[in-house]
Amino acid sequence: MDLSIIVVNHNGKDLLQRCLGSIYSREVVLAIETIVVDNGSTDGSRDMLTTQFPQVHRIYNNENRGFAAANNQGLSIATGSHVLLLNSDTEIVADALECAVNSLANTPHAGILGCQLRFPDGRLQRSARSFPNLWNLFCESTFLYLLFPRSKLFGEYYLTDFDYAQPSRVDWVSGAFFLIDRKVVNVIGLLDEQFFMYSEEMDYCLRAKMKGIETWYTPSATVVHHWLTVDTVTARGETWVLQSQVLFLQKHFSGLKRKAMILTRYLGVVLRLFVYPLVGIFTFEKKRFHQWKCIWVAFWRVLRSRIRYQPGSLKADPWTEEGSLIHE
Repeated sequence: MDLSIIVVNHNGKDLLQRCLGSIYSREVVLAIETIVVDNGSTDGSRDMLTTQFPQVHRIYNNENRGFAAANNQGLSIATGSHVLLLNSDTEIVADALECAVNSLANTPHAGILGCQLRFPDGRLQRSARSFPNLWNLFCESTFLYLLFPRSKLFGEYYLTDFDYAQPSRVDWVSGAFFLIDRKVVNVIGLLDEQFFMYSEEMDYCLRAKMKGIETWYTPSATVVHHWLTVDTVTARGETWVLQSQVLFLQKHFSGLKRKAMILTRYLGVVLRLFVYPLVGIFTFEKKRFHQWKCIWVAFWRVLRSRIRYQPGSLKADPWTEEGSLIHE
């Protein structure tokens, strides 16, 4: 098996149908298997899978176990020499799968690969990032990266000066299209399930870097990504984002540096609580007030929860087979 594709779904039937259709609507040179892990969907996703994509391996969870945990379930049964973690809100374009696998195989020292992501209207999505440090977190929190969008100094975290037309080694890439050499999984292990959703790919790339394994970006493969917009922001999603970012900083930093970076991240949240309502007033955009409300709820939840990363554990809580129904 050349490639195992793992797709996690939670009540996203239409997007999932489109994603799988983009994989199976044309002839693929690679020998592939597709594994869909469904996190407790109730929108008819499972019936759609059974009737329209019977060739797909299916893992059905009784509840939403999170993105990292669900991908780990897929990784545990994947047999491909390469494994692709693919978001359900993506569509494969042309021969993107073959191009990505070939690019990873032909890049020395590379073990993880991201590709060119585009919005449905063709606009480029910025999918490569730098690992956080105190400086680039400050620039992100205080909007300096937006004030100086072409500056390498202020745009370090989002790589605002990055050339997406050229293949390059990067710190980490978006988990929407996350291609991994199977040998890396054998060395690094599974995703850290303490990240319920978001930051798990950044953590994985950093763990790989610590083992001397590089992460690369390639423009040779293109994927459409139906990314979230301001209109689709939710308090739950914002909570997962902030919680995962704080957990990442707790896991990989210590002492005064960790405290300073977490406080800087919180500073960014507080500034947005002031800025977004002002933007809404001057632009007459009600969605900015919705975004402000979601961020406020997320901030309050994270502060109240007093989250703590648990060293030595990659799981949020133990998983038993009783929690899942596995269908071949």
